[in-house]
Amino acid sequence: MAKFILSPGLAIAPEVTPIQLVWGLIRAGRPRQWIKNFALFAGLIFSGQLDNPSALIITLQAFFIFCGLSSATYYLNDIFDVERDKQHPFKSKRPIASGIVPIQLAVIIAFLAVIILLPLAYQISLPLFYAALAYLILQLFYSAYLKSVILLDVIVIATGFVLRVYAGIWAVDAHLNVWFLLSIISLSLFLAIGKRRSELTLMSEAHAGKHRETLLHYPQSLLDILTSMFANSTWLTYALFAFQQPPIRVTTPLMKIFNVVTVPLAEAKFLMITVPVVIYAVMRYLYIIYEKKEGESPERVLLTDTPLLSTIIIWLILVIFIIYYLGG
Repeated sequence: MAKFILSPGLAIAPEVTPIQLVWGLIRAGRPRQWIKNFALFAGLIFSGQLDNPSALIITLQAFFIFCGLSSATYYLNDIFDVERDKQHPFKSKRPIASGIVPIQLAVIIAFLAVIILLPLAYQISLPLFYAALAYLILQLFYSAYLKSVILLDVIVIATGFVLRVYAGIWAVDAHLNVWFLLSIISLSLFLAIGKRRSELTLMSEAHAGKHRETLLHYPQSLLDILTSMFANSTWLTYALFAFQQPPIRVTTPLMKIFNVVTVPLAEAKFLMITVPVVIYAVMRYLYIIYEKKEGESPERVLLTDTPLLSTIIIWLILVIFIIYYLGG
């Protein structure tokens, strides 16, 4: 099969075929990580606009923009981390670290994505543009420096997730109460701390410093305390968010069923039904971190752990059912 011959700056290893290069470029963009961008739909769902075609289209556009931008940041992150990734048992197989994708080519693709997608975000919504720009700047600072600063590294990871959520909220001009913000922050920090806890478990102390210097400064006891703290705050702030939501008046044929309860429908907080599901999801993720030792990659966990994935699907179905069917 033919091999690539390009200018010296874009030189590709002689053993790399065109198919391997294309597949390497796709892998370097980490499409599996795009699952995080579904967070943009949170504002659409909880603001009651899921059945609004124009709001749905705007959110889909924002979703694809963030998919492209997040892939661009992963390209740049792998360029910054290329030497450290070579020390990692899994990340050493990434296309840039393994030499399949040349660094110069990765830089070109990343900047092309940025200069194309940011103007698109600006055309859709100015707040969306600001969120996308803030996300890019934050990720650049993280890749260049902040990932080496203890505690700030996990805060930045969590902030990236929060920006995704609020990019979706601002894109459709939605408004949600402060408990929603606090629950998102808590969940983001829980996932970020769990990621560090699993990384420390996965790698020996000697290799941990080579891969991520901050791991040497994270005592296991501190990570355990932080994991417990944000696990508790995640379900508690969500419970307060669900309780603070306006009462849902049942307008469906299920009215006859709900009329048998003693609590007046005007005072019913049906979203509280989803709280036990969230508590189980948090407990399951703690099990994954401490027993299965797989919290290093939250998106991989979500796609491979059947009980957790099933729980999230059940939670989503309940939320949509309560907001859009019961409240019809």
